Amino acid sequence: MAKSALLKSSIGKKYWMALTGLFLCVFLVGHLVGNLQLIFGDASAFNEYALFMTTNPAVKILSYLTYLSILFHAIDGIVLTIQNKKARPIGYAKNNASSNSAWQSRNMAVLGTLILIFIATHMTNFWAKMHFSEMPLQSEIVNIQGQELEIYKTVQGQPIPANAVQMGQVEIKGTGFYETGSDFKIADGYKDLHKITIEFFKDPAYGLAFTIFYVFSMIVLAFHLLHGFKSAFQSLGANNPRYNGLITTVGNGFAIIVPLLFAIIPLYIYFVK
Repeated sequence: MAKSALLKSSIGKKYWMALTGLFLCVFLVGHLVGNLQLIFGDASAFNEYALFMTTNPAVKILSYLTYLSILFHAIDGIVLTIQNKKARPIGYAKNNASSNSAWQSRNMAVLGTLILIFIATHMTNFWAKMHFSEMPLQSEIVNIQGQELEIYKTVQGQPIPANAVQMGQVEIKGTGFYETGSDFKIADGYKDLHKITIEFFKDPAYGLAFTIFYVFSMIVLAFHLLHGFKSAFQSLGANNPRYNGLITTVGNGFAIIVPLLFAIIPLYIYFVK
């Protein structure tokens, strides 16, 4: 009975909203660190990160928890919005909402819906391709005795040496490389998500449009976080004059810096890389 009340009551929903929101903030930081390798790392570093995120058992469990948190956070937010509207079906005769609350706090449902649309689009273009689509393998072109050859990375990330053919370590059979005297195909390696991502944002047809959409979505995320971060701590009872200022400062910094860094990535790819 107590558990049911915790899930169904408005207070219970606010607790779950706060907990899932803060968990997703942690996810954002981890995801940002990996994605920044598109700027500061190379293809190998980013593809190793992508492989780790899709194969490590512990990360898989966290991924499923993240998916559930996103769905629960979105559904919980919609239910809370409906309950709040039902609780106040007739507007006040004199309502000056802008002086009583920030714009983002009055539009969290709209902001959350836009973020959900972005997440669905983002997962379709990248997550789904990484998991379910045929993708190119990471490779690099090397020149061996005047002939261009495509050298593939192995799953462990170890490249075939450029002089491997001369040393007799590998021989060319068809389009791939094989160890001499065996059928182990060296070309079975990293899915090249780095290449897919770069080509997507630089596509002449829709690369600019999606870059703009991505940046717009990060602005929406920033407004959502400006209210959500501080509100989460208040919902959990962390509302004390001694550290409210610190929570607000950290929350505002998080809400600006994290979306900004995310937004820089597609801009850098499209205009610089």
